[in-house]
Amino acid sequence: MAILEKLEANKAKLTFDISKEKIEEGTKQAYNKNKSRFNIPGFRKGKAPRVIIEAQFGKNVFFEDAINYCIPPALSEAYKEHGLDVVSRPELEIDGISEDGVVTVSAVVFTKPVVDPVDYIGIRYPKIEVSVSDDEIDAVIEKEREQNSRIVIVEDRPVIDKDIVTIDFEGFMDGVPFEGGSGEGYELAIGSNSFIDNFEGQLIGHSIGETVVVNVNFPEGYQEESLSGKPAQFNVTINEIKYKELPDVDDDFAQDVSEFENLAQYKGSIKETLLKQKQKDAETEKENKVMDALIEKNNIDIPEVMIENQIDNIMGQFEDRLSAQGLDLQTYLHYIGKDMDAYRGEQRDYARKQISSMLILEAIGEKENIEITDTDKDEELEKAAKHYSVDVDKFKSSLRDNDLKNMADELKVRKSLKFVLDSAIEE
Repeated sequence: MAILEKLEANKAKLTFDISKEKIEEGTKQAYNKNKSRFNIPGFRKGKAPRVIIEAQFGKNVFFEDAINYCIPPALSEAYKEHGLDVVSRPELEIDGISEDGVVTVSAVVFTKPVVDPVDYIGIRYPKIEVSVSDDEIDAVIEKEREQNSRIVIVEDRPVIDKDIVTIDFEGFMDGVPFEGGSGEGYELAIGSNSFIDNFEGQLIGHSIGETVVVNVNFPEGYQEESLSGKPAQFNVTINEIKYKELPDVDDDFAQDVSEFENLAQYKGSIKETLLKQKQKDAETEKENKVMDALIEKNNIDIPEVMIENQIDNIMGQFEDRLSAQGLDLQTYLHYIGKDMDAYRGEQRDYARKQISSMLILEAIGEKENIEITDTDKDEELEKAAKHYSVDVDKFKSSLRDNDLKNMADELKVRKSLKFVLDSAIEE
C-alpha cells in the first residue's frame, strides 16, 4: 500500500515499500542481464555464478538494476491505487532498507490538473462579418492575368513605368567605385522599388543603348555602414526593354483560365471560393475568441512540466514540417537569427493555451456526459484511411489499443468544443 502526501497543487509524494521477495526477483533479472560483463578467473565470461560475482564485487553489485526493475510496476500500482494521472517523470529516492530487506521508496510527481469547468454555456463573442468585395475578386483576376501574360520586346520607344529593363551599372561615391556597386545583365522591373531611393524612376524616358547617370542617396541605417546616409552616382546602360502584355478581361479570358463560358460566371465562382474561405476563417476566429474567453473564465494552474512537454510536441511537429521541405531546425534558427531557448520561449503562451483548452474541454465532456459512438469512431477511421490512401480495415488493424484510445479522446474533445461553440452567442 502506498502513502500519498499532497505537497502542493498538482504535486504529490508517494511512499511505498518493495518487499524482500520482489528485490530478490529483481536481483535475479539484473544478474541474468549483466553476468556477461564480468570476467571472473576460473569461469568463462558470463558463466560465473551470482554468489561468486557478489563475493568479489560486493553484495549490492546488482542492487541498482534490481531496484530499477522493481520500481516501475510498484509505481504503476501506486498511481492506480490513488487514481493519479501523472504528467511527469518521478523524482525517486530510496528512503531506507529495513533489517528484513524491505526497501522503502518515495516518488515526487506532478499530476494532471483537475478542472471543474464553469461558465462554458452561452459565451458571448463579437460579431464576425463575412463578405467579398469587388476589389478582392479583381485581385484574383489580376493574379491570373499575370500568370497568363506574355513578354513583349520593345524596340521603338523609351522606358515607361512597369517596363522590365536589362541594365549594366556601376556605382561611384565621390568619383570612386565602391564594392558591390556594379552589375551586368541585371533585370529590373520599373516601379518595383527593388533598388534604393528613386533609382528606377530616373530610367524612365531613356532608350536602348543610352547610358544614364542616376543620382541616389543611400538610406540611414543601410546594411553596409560605409554607404549609410551617403549620396552616390550610378552609370546605367540600358540594354533591353520589355514589358508584360496582360490578356484582356473578357469572356475569352474566362474560357481560357476556367471551366466557365463567360466572365460573369467566372467572377461568380471566384466570389464563391473566397466566401467559403472567409467563412472557414470566421469559424476559426470564432473558435479562438470563444476559447480565449473560456480559458479566462477557467484559470488553471498548469504544472511547468506539462508546458515544457507541449513545447516539445510543438517543436517536433515543426521539425517534421521543415524536414519535408529539406530543412533542419538549427539551419532555420540560424537563418532567422534566433537560438533554441529564445524560439522555445516564443512557443510558451501557445503551449499553455493548447493545454488549457484540452483540459477544459475534456472536463466539459465528462460533465456533460458527451459520448463517442461506434459510428463516430468508424467515420474518423474512414477519414484517416482516406487521407493515407489505404484500406480502412488495413488501417484499423495497424493501430494499437492506445492509438484507438487517443483517437476516441480527441473525438470527445472535438465534440465538447462543438457543444461550447453551438451555445455561444454572437454580439
